[in-house]
Amino acid sequence: MKHLLLPFVLLFAVPFSASAQKHVYDDLLVLYVDEEYEKCIAKADRYTEKDDTRRDPLPYLYKSMCYHEMSKLEKYTSQHDYRYADRDALKNAALYRKKDKKNEFFSNFEDYWMELNTHAMGNGLALYEMGEFSKARRVFDRMVVYMPENAGAWRMRALCQERMNLKRDAIESLKQFDEAYAAIGDPADLPTDQRRLLRQALILEAEYLLATGRTTEAKAAMALGEDTFMGNAEFKALFDELN
Repeated sequence: MKHLLLPFVLLFAVPFSASAQKHVYDDLLVLYVDEEYEKCIAKADRYTEKDDTRRDPLPYLYKSMCYHEMSKLEKYTSQHDYRYADRDALKNAALYRKKDKKNEFFSNFEDYWMELNTHAMGNGLALYEMGEFSKARRVFDRMVVYMPENAGAWRMRALCQERMNLKRDAIESLKQFDEAYAAIGDPADLPTDQRRLLRQALILEAEYLLATGRTTEAKAAMALGEDTFMGNAEFKALFDELN
């Protein structure tokens, strides 16, 4: 595991800008790399409670990364305190993004966001497929907070809200989707995790709309991915069925 964390060591070794927080949290870095996740979380918690560091984003990021690693390990998830480690990883990622208002650190952790997105969307899509729309929505709620540029997460959030009969909320989420989608440029250039989620969101939405007799709306949803996802067999099959 430790060799997989080396990029984080190198990343944190880069000096921060003058406008960044004063603390660099080398102590949290050491605990994280040494896989002392519980100690790292406890120490990060203390930072979030101190007056001079409670507004800093990095303690929340360390907590998110620790919880994420713990969510993979049965020795933690079997414990009462950590049975929702995956949820706590998302919760703290959202808190981190709220604190990192100027995005001073966010782009430095692209590998982590991709891994967290992949894990989160797997859970969210599975919950949706099981008909657990409220639980799925909560996953996508957190995803759009820590990564509001993730268009697929907004689309899935809207779909979950639609299935829960939260019509007004779904409309608002679709407005946010429109903004995020417009900012993408070419969806083919999206990172793999975001591209996959966008594709699955369009497929699932179109399937739901088709099942409820809203064929025109289903076609419109699929049209958003026509130039990008026709190489995917599932997408192409549904697209051809609708057209």
